[in-house]
Amino acid sequence: MSKTNGQNERIKRRYFTYLKEAGRMSEASIDTVAMALDRFETYTGFKDFKAFNTQQAVGFKRHLENQTGIRSGKKLSKSTLKSTLAALKRFFHWLAGQPGYKYRFTYSDTEYFNISFKDGRVAAARRAKPCPTLDQVRRVLDQMPTGTDLEKRDRALVAFVTLTGARDGAVASFKLKHVDPVEGLVWQDGQDVATKNSKTFDTYFFPVGEDICRVVTDWMNHLKATLLWGYDDPLFPTTDMGFGNDGGFRALGLKRAHWSTAEPIRRIFKAAFENAGLPYYRPHSFRHMLVRYGEQTCKTPEEFKAWSQNLGHDHVLTTFMSYGNVPTHRQGEVIKGLKTQ
Repeated sequence: MSKTNGQNERIKRRYFTYLKEAGRMSEASIDTVAMALDRFETYTGFKDFKAFNTQQAVGFKRHLENQTGIRSGKKLSKSTLKSTLAALKRFFHWLAGQPGYKYRFTYSDTEYFNISFKDGRVAAARRAKPCPTLDQVRRVLDQMPTGTDLEKRDRALVAFVTLTGARDGAVASFKLKHVDPVEGLVWQDGQDVATKNSKTFDTYFFPVGEDICRVVTDWMNHLKATLLWGYDDPLFPTTDMGFGNDGGFRALGLKRAHWSTAEPIRRIFKAAFENAGLPYYRPHSFRHMLVRYGEQTCKTPEEFKAWSQNLGHDHVLTTFMSYGNVPTHRQGEVIKGLKTQ
């Protein structure tokens, strides 16, 4: 059975161009759409999109409900079902207006990709996101070795994400020139830093402790004063791999180059938490940790607005709705504490 359809591939290329140029979508978002279309084509045996009908949409929904994730081995989550079907609905809605497809199916036919109200509520439900505490982060930092340049880098990496809440993609692209350790300021310049949606904003070090700040400043001093690196060099350089004296392939030290992806950062975090005897928390979970810390620290609306902006959020509600869920145990403490007031 063929795994491609030439006509489908041509119209998909047009659609991806439309999403990029007119829809202003990122490459990562377009890749997600491409995955949804590939799922659908695999289900239909790569039939021409012109053969689309409501039975295909209904059948695919039933098919998708029984699929399992490649990594988890579990049934796909409701949120995955919703996002996949929504991507297909938008595609076929666009396709219904294109030459050669206009009279093959109608705009209303795409409504058959809708998820049920029940599943939609499950998919949209906000769930508490696990995140570490500052005490746990300090334990991780205390357990991390600092004997080599690579070990110093790894420890400073964890400390830097704690100080800034920067996304791992941005962290991989920072240069020394983007950080002013004296002012405690990070310039997240969307022109040369991989920020979300290429947004530009300033981040000041969060007040999480001078001990954590010192880990980062010591690392930057080591790069500049000891290794004689310049301002255009990476803040967190990649590992230089090569052959050791025993002929084996191993890490030799630092290389003056950026990581091409954020995956090495996640591996460093995973190893650091496991070494400290703690469950692994992704770098992104540190943003949740900082929001919870800010909710306890900030005393005025202005203070929390500044805290929110420091994370790169234009609106405080983004911080509250996306990151600000009160943990269940804390919810109980707050409610019970109101009895004594």
